[in-house]
Amino acid sequence: MRTGLRTVRLELTEPLRISRSTMSAREAVWLSVEHDGVTGHGEAVSSVYYGLDVHTLGRHLTLCGVDLARHPDPESALEALRTGELAAGETPPAVTAAVDAALLDLVGKRAGRPVHRLLGTADGPVVATARTIGITSPARAAAQARRLTTSGFEVLKVKAGAADPEEDVDRVRAVRAAAPDARLLLDPNGAWSTARATALLPRFAELGVEAVEQPLAPGDPEALAALAARSPLPVVADEDAVSLDDVRRLAGRVHGVNVKLAKCGGVHAALRIAEAAAGSGTELMLGCLTASSLGLAPAVHLADRARWADLDGHLLLARDPWTGIGGEDGRVRTSGLPGLGVAPREGDRADLA
Repeated sequence: MRTGLRTVRLELTEPLRISRSTMSAREAVWLSVEHDGVTGHGEAVSSVYYGLDVHTLGRHLTLCGVDLARHPDPESALEALRTGELAAGETPPAVTAAVDAALLDLVGKRAGRPVHRLLGTADGPVVATARTIGITSPARAAAQARRLTTSGFEVLKVKAGAADPEEDVDRVRAVRAAAPDARLLLDPNGAWSTARATALLPRFAELGVEAVEQPLAPGDPEALAALAARSPLPVVADEDAVSLDDVRRLAGRVHGVNVKLAKCGGVHAALRIAEAAAGSGTELMLGCLTASSLGLAPAVHLADRARWADLDGHLLLARDPWTGIGGEDGRVRTSGLPGLGVAPREGDRADLA
């Protein structure tokens, strides 16, 4: 197998402000894996929070390429990745996820089957995705909510964590007034203390918020579990639920865990997390980083396994270089094509291996 890398810059339509930062663009590294004239693709994106720049991503993806070359075919390489023999050790989960995606894409194309069928699901998932509204003025948030619900979005995720918590309450109140029938999720990205969360959560419950992601600063899962036990609305762990071991510690103690393939290590790692949480009362949210349709596609093939889907990262881009998972109408879906079912837009094809 031969591998290739390409680095691209993904510009957002407008800056996205969350409690810890404001982002206007993200770098992505595309991995291509070719065998017998068929090519699979995967994507890893840079992340300040996870300490990943394009140099680090490229270095680890190159090392994985050396390992891939030792396998006779993509099927054996995918099995080695599933069992932890490939992309092990110090490989960042985002890199493992990109390799996993490229191999699934390649194996699916060789078999003439979409990835969801490789994973045992007959029908391609079609699910409502949340659409993110960043920390902004109540008037602007309301305008965004009206536009999004008119386009078909049924689930809105409102970012929180402003210095003045009343700003968060005003923003959610404005969104609720503008979109009275929408399902609302709230995400402070770990910005609140226990005292602040305890005071605020009943107010958001009164506004009809369906669930809150990671209200407390990560690093103290016991405090998060204790808050969840008395919270008037479901608490979903995100930054405190990175690995399989994290989820095992929190299963049955929080209402949900946000599974992002880039933080857990890909599709097969996500399936292990789902198995660990099954029957515990802790449900799954499938989340994402801001990325292209290529980066989002593996999660879309799993989306029917989750209570909440937050797979709008590609919809935040000024120009998505890939196509195939939809989302513009509020629903992401698999295309039915073999592999991940995505394709580069015109103008990007010539640059791909």
